[in-house]
Amino acid sequence: MTEKNTNVVVKVDAGKWLGDLRPVWNYIGYDEINYTTTPDGIGTLQKIGDFAELPYYVRAHHLLCTGNTLGTFKWGSTNAYIEDEDGNPIYNWDVIDEIFDVYLRTNCKPFVELGFMPEDLMDQGDQPSYRSGGWACPPKDYKKWYDLVFNLVKHSVERYGADEVKTWYWELWNEPDLDYYWKGSMEEFCKLYDYTAAAVKAAFPEARVGGPATTGPFFNNGAKWLDYFLNHCVNGTNYVTGETGTVLDYITFHAKGANYLPNVQARKQLPSIKHLYEQIEHGLQIIAKYPSLDGLEVVLSECDPDGWAAGGRFDNSNLNFRNTEYYASYMAITFKGIMELEKKYHRKINSLTWAFMFEGERCFEGTRSLTTRGIDKPVLNLFRMLALLGNKRLALESSLYQDPLTFKDDYGTEEGPVIDGIATASGNESVEILLYCHHDDWDVQGEYEVEIDVANLPFSDSQVRVAHYRIDQSHSNAYAEWVRQGKPNYPAPGQLCAIKKRENLELVEPIQNEILLDGRLKKKFTLPVHGISLLVVSRI
Repeated sequence: MTEKNTNVVVKVDAGKWLGDLRPVWNYIGYDEINYTTTPDGIGTLQKIGDFAELPYYVRAHHLLCTGNTLGTFKWGSTNAYIEDEDGNPIYNWDVIDEIFDVYLRTNCKPFVELGFMPEDLMDQGDQPSYRSGGWACPPKDYKKWYDLVFNLVKHSVERYGADEVKTWYWELWNEPDLDYYWKGSMEEFCKLYDYTAAAVKAAFPEARVGGPATTGPFFNNGAKWLDYFLNHCVNGTNYVTGETGTVLDYITFHAKGANYLPNVQARKQLPSIKHLYEQIEHGLQIIAKYPSLDGLEVVLSECDPDGWAAGGRFDNSNLNFRNTEYYASYMAITFKGIMELEKKYHRKINSLTWAFMFEGERCFEGTRSLTTRGIDKPVLNLFRMLALLGNKRLALESSLYQDPLTFKDDYGTEEGPVIDGIATASGNESVEILLYCHHDDWDVQGEYEVEIDVANLPFSDSQVRVAHYRIDQSHSNAYAEWVRQGKPNYPAPGQLCAIKKRENLELVEPIQNEILLDGRLKKKFTLPVHGISLLVVSRI
């Protein structure tokens, strides 16, 4: 499918400030917590830390699990809690310290997911073994769980200092509405939260604690659990204090645009940005039922095009989109939509991209990751672009803006691509304009003639310098070079060198001086479907 060439006008008013730009995207996560300390894990975090002006928060599963501390697909462990022969707790923070040290050393911060249940603390019930489900069970002793959380928070404050730890998040569990992650009832989960919140606050009153990290609340079990949890926190009887209500400093739930399953003969299946938006909005509507929670921050502690991070192109051919510029344009429209929902619901909302790296995978395996075998994917260059934006939002209007919530079907088939963006200012020194062109169908091709009209620039000079960065099939795209190299699963040294030369953010044209007309900058260029442009307009 090819879109015909159409003129698009984008107007930016550099004199109209919309307030501070708050980076809603400074959050990432992954299942395999022990990947944090591997060379490629450290390397990926260091890349983020090098370009990020503000620290990224990092969330990972399996923080409290028992095992050999070797990360494998959807598994990890730290042995933070074991019991001696008499049932007395033995705490060991060595592995957790190493993980948190890496976060802080790479200019990141912990988003501490408190889970899952240590082997010696689980109430195994009818689970056949620890690895097959015991880790997802409630504790056999809630007071021992309280003590574990209390001592972890206390240790963190002693090691990293109160000023540092008060900037962290402490979140209980992950997706308890799924039987895979939680073998207990809703009421048992609320009980676990009461003990967790009490322990966190007893150890460090300034700490932030929240939850419930449920799945996308799209009129399903995720919605039911989110509502039940919030009602408990507001109106329920606290299992620790016996009083009404439980402390809740922020609220978390998840949102995904599609669900993929293993299928080597899979038919074409697209993510839906409309479906993602609808989940977020429904979750916000559930929260709005409880006026006492007004003003609380919401963190979408997983927010992605789909819900199967470890699957790849060999499992389901559709997942190859994660290697391409499509993944970047999908996340760009996701972040902009979240900023619009913030304004609509008068609530701070942050979005966590559940993507990192996987040890031992083939090159461009198609897993939901930021790097592959040490090579940066196009989506990582979107985060590089976002880091170049200024600290003040400016007014931006696009003639091809569309609200995905109004699409007639889940994929905007009839409406066609959306072109929209974010404009910012860095004081009086520069103006930054990020534009994306996205359509949910990755087979839609074509390009648009875009005219940018920037008024009221804060410069008195008659000329400005314009740097124009681009992510598309030909720029900032190591995947495209990998395809040109023959799609090697394990590139030879020469192939790897050629691929890595294309992994960073690239200019679509040389940096040039542009003449201002009556204090305005007008510039024309083509923008392909699933392309992203960043223009940085600065003093010469």
